[in-house]
Amino acid sequence: MTASDPRLVPHADPAAATALERTWRDPPGLYGWFAAINHKTISKRFMVTTMIFFLLGGVLALLVRLQLAQPDAGLLKPEMYNQIFTMHGSTMMFLFAVPVMQAVAVYLVPLMIGARSVAFPRLNAYAYWIFTMGGIMLYAAFFAGAGPDAGWFSYVPLSSLRYSPGKGVDFWAQMITYTELSGLMEAIVIIATILKLRAPGMSLNRMPLYVWAMLVTSFMVLFALPAVMLASTALITDRLVDTQFYNPEKGGDALLWQHLFWFFGHPEVYLIFIPPLGFISAIVATFSRRPVVGYPAMVLALVTTAFLAFGLWVHHMFATNLPELGKTFFTAASLVIAVPTAVQIFCWIATLGSGRINFRTPLLFVLAFFFILVMGGLTGLMLASVSLDTQLHDSFFVVAHLHYVLMGGAVFPLFGAFYYWFPKFTGRLLGERLGRWNFWLFFIGFNVAFFPMHLLGLWGMPRRVYTYPAEMGWGDLNLVSSIGAAMIGVSVLLFLVNVVRTLRHGAMAGPDPWGAGTLEWSVASPPPMGNFEVIPMVHGRYPLWQPQPEPTHVTGMSNDWREVLVTTVTDAEPDHRLWMPSSSIWPFLSAVATTILFVGSIYTPWAVVWAAAPVAIGATLWFWPKRAVVEQRVRSESAP
Repeated sequence: MTASDPRLVPHADPAAATALERTWRDPPGLYGWFAAINHKTISKRFMVTTMIFFLLGGVLALLVRLQLAQPDAGLLKPEMYNQIFTMHGSTMMFLFAVPVMQAVAVYLVPLMIGARSVAFPRLNAYAYWIFTMGGIMLYAAFFAGAGPDAGWFSYVPLSSLRYSPGKGVDFWAQMITYTELSGLMEAIVIIATILKLRAPGMSLNRMPLYVWAMLVTSFMVLFALPAVMLASTALITDRLVDTQFYNPEKGGDALLWQHLFWFFGHPEVYLIFIPPLGFISAIVATFSRRPVVGYPAMVLALVTTAFLAFGLWVHHMFATNLPELGKTFFTAASLVIAVPTAVQIFCWIATLGSGRINFRTPLLFVLAFFFILVMGGLTGLMLASVSLDTQLHDSFFVVAHLHYVLMGGAVFPLFGAFYYWFPKFTGRLLGERLGRWNFWLFFIGFNVAFFPMHLLGLWGMPRRVYTYPAEMGWGDLNLVSSIGAAMIGVSVLLFLVNVVRTLRHGAMAGPDPWGAGTLEWSVASPPPMGNFEVIPMVHGRYPLWQPQPEPTHVTGMSNDWREVLVTTVTDAEPDHRLWMPSSSIWPFLSAVATTILFVGSIYTPWAVVWAAAPVAIGATLWFWPKRAVVEQRVRSESAP
């Protein structure tokens, strides 16, 4: 059966479709731009914003590599170098890696589960504005000469007021609060959407693996992010109001920062890593033309990875004076967590081996993921050993491992996902020839850039140094690494060229250009504002690949009001209909008020008191019901 089969893609009559589009669209004009709450609109803005931060972080990385390309280089002064590598790491970890995964999910999850919207659409819009304003705040401080300089991890006492005077670390700590608050809200939106807005028949054991990956990731966010928010709040109060959380001289503990930070930091690796596992499952199934082998094992592997991720944080603290017996348990956990990932890799290989493979650009990025992640995983197993980690700690070997895991485990699948779902986002196919050039330059440049860093670390080069003497013998490998970084830059530039050309002249995609099997490919590309003209009934894991018995869709849903169908958590049986809020500018204005509070508190604690009033006003008007809407709803519900 094909995606054009009317049993799989039921449509409303033209008049109803027009009414539905009018109901769910965002308001026009400048007001509508700020008042938009449609999940696809917010998601596209989120993706563009995170990619802008990715480009900024990449430029900073190139500056670092230019400085280190030759010994005794003087391109950057030590103070500026510290700010640049701090901004690079902070941008990639907090302003790109996790937010971009949530941004993609906000677009795709409702389409993949047969929903017309996300749960809490205004909260979704508020999360975007908070995230954007936090990123702008950090970069405004950096360009104004007040950038943070204590590393993306901001270890105390280095980040204390004594060793990092000025406002740079304060802006960094507030950026953490911004981004993690946004991440928590997005996690709530995604969890509620998945658990309560699935199409009838999409029980938990029929959800796409990508949806499972985002559900697991979102629950991890709820437990991981509060730790770093608590840590950064304690840090900024130490600096601004003279608390002593991290000051051993006054009863504090410097290691408390590391425990709180890495209790978030190591799960964050998997917050970045697990969503791409869902990308890979979708791409492998489509381009091998068969369902992924071992669906229950794949789901259990995702859940197991999430649980184990919270037992690894001391993996980053082996060089500290912690009990040796305790370190052995974290060594064991660091080794065991490789098992569920290996299970998934075997399932993907079995799927590819038993299918009819179509080697397109999305699949090439996935195959590169297999190679690079295994390399990063092997060095991770090495660093899980306390004795070896103690020798390699704070060396370039760790830098190489980090990038092999994060770029190999996240950025390669992310680019594959962009090539795969770009037709759904825009209605046009990215160019295949430029896509292959993009892939090969990225793959070769990545290995040229980061593999030499393993050797540099083994030869004793420490990380976070702004220069080195020629007699150390590190110059040649650093030059090779910088050439590789330049190749990555050219590759990303080709991707941008491909995007611009495609948006102007790209081939039209149609609803399902890949012949995929999940629900997002059953609607037009790009989808209508209300996603589904009629809500489908689901009878299998790959609805577009399986015969669909009657009934094929839900009847009785309103086209004139933003109405969604709420279903039960486990079996997705219809429960009740729910009216969704209309577009509103108050999420944006509330985010502005919150920004005034956060930024003002950097300069005076009284800003928390005075700015709390506009925040409260914004939140109140956000939820204030409109009389006309209430009256119309009462009339609608009382009609026979």
